[in-house]
Amino acid sequence: MYIALTPSNGAHAVTRIAPPADFYQPASYCAEESVGYMMKRIMMSIVFQADKRLDAHGLTSAQWGPLMRLRTTGGSTVAELARWLNVDAGAMTRLLDRLEKKGLCKRVRSTEDRRVVHVELTADGEAAITEVPAVLAEVLNGHLAGFSKTEWQALRTYLLRMLENGEAMREAG
Repeated sequence: MYIALTPSNGAHAVTRIAPPADFYQPASYCAEESVGYMMKRIMMSIVFQADKRLDAHGLTSAQWGPLMRLRTTGGSTVAELARWLNVDAGAMTRLLDRLEKKGLCKRVRSTEDRRVVHVELTADGEAAITEVPAVLAEVLNGHLAGFSKTEWQALRTYLLRMLENGEAMREAG
């Protein structure tokens, strides 16, 4: 199936979407056996293990996630962070209030557009997330125990394909 999409720049693009699989059937559907349920449980386990290790550094997943994003992007707007975290503006504001109170980030109003607020890491924020990559690598490697490098690469390919399928479905409406 081909679906015509109109990107935000107004150009027309055609994206091929494969026909849906038929692995799940309504009559035999069991949530606990679904890929989505398993992925959610895996994600919850990863976050739990990371939070357990990062507690010593005074960080929770709600905090280290946006701080790592700020480190990766070199800064962001409040709206971009909210979209990336998939939270509403109010939740983002409350989270940033907590992070600012801890001295880990700062909000800076744009000089070009007063409605836009940029978020930047502070030196304390940089220091606070220094251990996060090592902890995340340890936690993810623990979850991948017993996988070969080929299996790990295949898993990444399969998950990427699922993400792309989801994006295509979302864009198709």
